[in-house]
Amino acid sequence: TRPRRGAPERVLFLGTGNSARSQMAEALIERVAGARVKAFSAGSHPKPLHHNAVRVMATYGIDVAGRRSKHLSEFAGRRFDYVISLCDRVRDVCPEFEGAPETIHWSIPDPAASHADDVASYPAFQQTAAELETRIGFLIAALTDRTTAP
Repeated sequence: TRPRRGAPERVLFLGTGNSARSQMAEALIERVAGARVKAFSAGSHPKPLHHNAVRVMATYGIDVAGRRSKHLSEFAGRRFDYVISLCDRVRDVCPEFEGAPETIHWSIPDPAASHADDVASYPAFQQTAAELETRIGFLIAALTDRTTAP
């Protein structure tokens, strides 16, 4: 069941650590969609928010510094319209959510995984943010088409 016309779509982004990709996706969709979407993020093995995620989001004019990483169990029993997994590992352990939300999988590499330090990984975070922004743009367009269709 989808929300009534005018009600915000509820979107949950899942990553492994909820320290970069899922946090960035949540922040980007909030900025782009505004009140049309209520966004959340979580991880299967939460870690502290990555410094480069904070830095890259600042370049988009978004402050995520005060956000905390959350375990996906915090959202058990909550209803979502869409659950979007951002990595293969979390897709494999993703629980079922109430209301049978539409599940979407975006396999996006962890920007921190291939680099040992913050300086070397920063370009990967920039690339991840750009990819998320593009995918979120397409998602918002699809949601808009769905909610405005007669």
